Order: sequence, then C-alpha cells, then structure tokens
Amino acid sequence: MSEIKNPGAFDVGNPLPEQFSKYFIGQAYLNPLTKTGGAIANVTFSPGCRNNWHIHHKGGQILLVTGGRGWYQEWGKAPQALKAGDVVNIAPEVKHWHGAAADSWFSHLAVEIPAENSSNEWLEPVDGEHYPK
Repeated sequence: MSEIKNPGAFDVGNPLPEQFSKYFIGQAYLNPLTKTGGAIANVTFSPGCRNNWHIHHKGGQILLVTGGRGWYQEWGKAPQALKAGDVVNIAPEVKHWHGAAADSWFSHLAVEIPAENSSNEWLEPVDGEHYPK
C-alpha cells in the first residue's frame, strides 16, 4: 500500500477493525471523534476504496465531506460525485454506498442519527456496474 495521503482536516485514525473492514473493498481508516449525542467519526478511504451497499435502519446518517473526491449512490439512482464541502443526508431505509474516486483519497465525517433500535444492514459489494469508471 502506498503512503497515506490525508485529504481532510481530521487525523486519519487506524485501519478499520475486522468487524467493518470485511464490508469494504480496499483500505479505509477510522477516527472516532465523539459518541456524545450520536456517533461522529472521520472515515478516510484510499483511492478506489468503497463500502458495500448498506442500509441504516431507523436512524439514518449524514456525510460531511472534508477532503478529496468520492462517490455516493442510492439504489436505482446515478452515482453522485462528492468533494470537500458537500453534505449528504441519508434517510433511514435507503440502500446506498459511498467511497473514494479511483484516483483520489477521500475523507468524510460520518454522523450517525440516533434512533431507538437503530441498526446497519450490510449487503453486497459494489460491482463494476455501479462503481464509476
């Protein structure tokens, strides 16, 4: 793996623990920032890294892009290019994925929306049909 190039304002953190890394293609890093009022973490993706399709049940999520270039896609919709300053509001029960562009490091703050009995459902990897060339 090449040298980590932090594109964001927060420390990269550590490689994802196994409980999460198995749902990613490529290497991502996690830096938990707080759990007060809901979990907020900086997530940094190496070039081409992306998470599997997944669904946030009940709570939803907000992505605050802090650096690099990446992608976000909801099931049945076209991929959306992301850059620093973009905000993505992900409603509960929406199947989606997010990650880095093939040629760029990418960083975002992941803000989990607290809800009673919330959970994440991890699904299939993002294939070449859905990951932008």
